[in-house]
Amino acid sequence: MAAKRILFISRSELVSPLHAQFKAHDCQAMVVEDRASALKVIEGRKADLVFTLPSLPGYRAQDLLETVQQSDNPLPVIVFTDKGSADEARLFMELGAQDYWLCPLTWEKVQAALPADVPSGPSTPAAPLQGKPREVSIIGRHPAVMRVLALARQVAASKATVLISGESGTGKEMFARFIHIHSGRENGPFVAVNCAALPEHLLESELFGHEKGAFTGAISRKLGKFELASGGTLLLDEISEMALPLQAKLLRALQEGEIDRVGGVETVKVDVRVLATTNRNLEQSVERGEFRQDLFYRLNVIPLRLPPLAQRGEDVLLLADFFIRRNSREYGLGALQLSDDARQWLMAHDWPGNVRELQNLMERAVLLAGGGPIRPVHFLMDGQEWSPEDEEAEDAAGSAAPVQAPSISFEEGGRIPTIQEMEMQLIIKSLDRTSGNRTKASELLGISVRTLRNKLGEYRKIGLDIP
Repeated sequence: MAAKRILFISRSELVSPLHAQFKAHDCQAMVVEDRASALKVIEGRKADLVFTLPSLPGYRAQDLLETVQQSDNPLPVIVFTDKGSADEARLFMELGAQDYWLCPLTWEKVQAALPADVPSGPSTPAAPLQGKPREVSIIGRHPAVMRVLALARQVAASKATVLISGESGTGKEMFARFIHIHSGRENGPFVAVNCAALPEHLLESELFGHEKGAFTGAISRKLGKFELASGGTLLLDEISEMALPLQAKLLRALQEGEIDRVGGVETVKVDVRVLATTNRNLEQSVERGEFRQDLFYRLNVIPLRLPPLAQRGEDVLLLADFFIRRNSREYGLGALQLSDDARQWLMAHDWPGNVRELQNLMERAVLLAGGGPIRPVHFLMDGQEWSPEDEEAEDAAGSAAPVQAPSISFEEGGRIPTIQEMEMQLIIKSLDRTSGNRTKASELLGISVRTLRNKLGEYRKIGLDIP
């Protein structure tokens, strides 16, 4: 299969952080900053996907979109910006943009937007994917994850709709891609739509497409995601955010396997496997009248409920090691290891952002640790600041002989200990009583884990060997 070719109409500094990933995944990225250069690439069909800023000196994205949409087979265009607005999103979507993103760009988002099949030239028809599609690694040994994974594998080959629920960041889209790869439709497209990202009228056009002249700005026919996903899988992300009137149209598409484009008069048959995700309790949304009961039953044929990361025990360390290895490879670094206190910290953290939070945390730690090992100071949590001096202090503390906290005496006529000395003694004793468990120690002391962690950092700087 030909290499993926992506055109960026952008300032180079917004794209350069992704160059390593482009090279690793055989993607050709072209960056231009003017309309003439962009049109030269587009008209020569030298790109498969276009990303553009809303404007640059002497350039406007709406002018480019109007030109692109006049083509019989327009290239997909995604507008991205660091200062977005709902009105701007509406404008570009009505002009034919495939999507509207906020910075920063990430390889995961770009990869998901790449077309499944890439033609080798302007006159060559698209060919089916050759070989196996990209594998999806689901890391975990916890029984709750193994049960969900076994159920996903068992139902993957069917055409049944699957409702994947779980907190934000638990990996719902990852499980959806796993189902697609094991569905028998893996050589077809995998198309994802975020139902929370667009207002109702734009989401309807995005899902079902529109005819030329259907509304202001509809200067050509646009195929919707149902048609683009035909023969493959359509993921409806955050389905709970879909407006009630549109839910009725979605129900018909699921039941009848056919859609109507906005402004169209012909019914279009589609062959699509539909998966949906939600981070809400849809049963409660049905009770409150916010979600159609019949659509809920239609989507919930196979329910997959993903556990939060805080309930997955040792999976936290398995995932952390996986992300460390992956980030070390991507950044060209040597093998890195978690220190014992970093592992304790990871196990004690409550993970409100779930796997996504852990993934971002490990990337940050890999970059800050340098040659390793990775310590809690590299996590930069709760507004914590890092500097090379912190690294040197921890290295010195790790190599020095253990130093006990100063003893405190209340003998008559003796020196009265300071508040700081008393505080240090209490903290050391609480850690000794809890065998070094910082969460339990902070509970004994009546302070937060963050405060305890900061205090221990201060003690390391004066030479104490902290458990």
